[in-house]
Amino acid sequence: MTSAASPHLTGGPETLVICGRVDADRAELTPRGELVHGCADILARALAGLPATVARVDLDMAGVHFMDTAGLQFLDVLADHGRRRSLTVTATNWNGQPRRILELAGLDTTDPLTGLAVTDPLAAAPPTAPASSAVALERAECLHVLQEEVEQLRQAIASRPVIDQARGILMATHGCTSDEAWHILRETSQLSNTKLRDVAAAVTASAEADGPPPSPELRTALHRAVARRRRGTGKAT
Repeated sequence: MTSAASPHLTGGPETLVICGRVDADRAELTPRGELVHGCADILARALAGLPATVARVDLDMAGVHFMDTAGLQFLDVLADHGRRRSLTVTATNWNGQPRRILELAGLDTTDPLTGLAVTDPLAAAPPTAPASSAVALERAECLHVLQEEVEQLRQAIASRPVIDQARGILMATHGCTSDEAWHILRETSQLSNTKLRDVAAAVTASAEADGPPPSPELRTALHRAVARRRRGTGKAT
């Protein structure tokens, strides 16, 4: 039996689509897209639509290219489904950024459900309250780290256009390559203790007609970075 993703299994554009195939008592689901807000609900609907005869659910995660902390809820839904139905559930073939998130969360990147799925109800209960508190604190710390990394990724994506513009301006102004312009921006950021995006924004603004010049600190750092790059490449100043 083969079933394509139906509308109720599909999120918004570029979010998440889950296709399913059932062979005897095994269901193979292939999510494609992003594990972001709403992904756990999409998975829950996909699991609810499986035949009652299914005794094993395997997810091939190779088609997932991005996830934030909602991906952990996605895994919780899958693990909970396995516990409630007494099924074997797996989620394998993680790659790229999602694999990095699993590493930060301290989960097994081969199959993170090995750290979440519990088949023995007695094993699910922590022996003592302090142990439970320790687990909760560790989980909260992992979530905090994940949230910071996801936010950094989002900022990097948002900063890309202005950084590319600044690189183009430096290439035209100083006759350098794209890589050299990148190093100049980074070194200026380090020398002036200024965020890279702010350095790029200042360089871009100063190139506009009647645009404000960079601050004295940034100008000094930029001149030093350009001079160092020229010395390193053997170009005349």
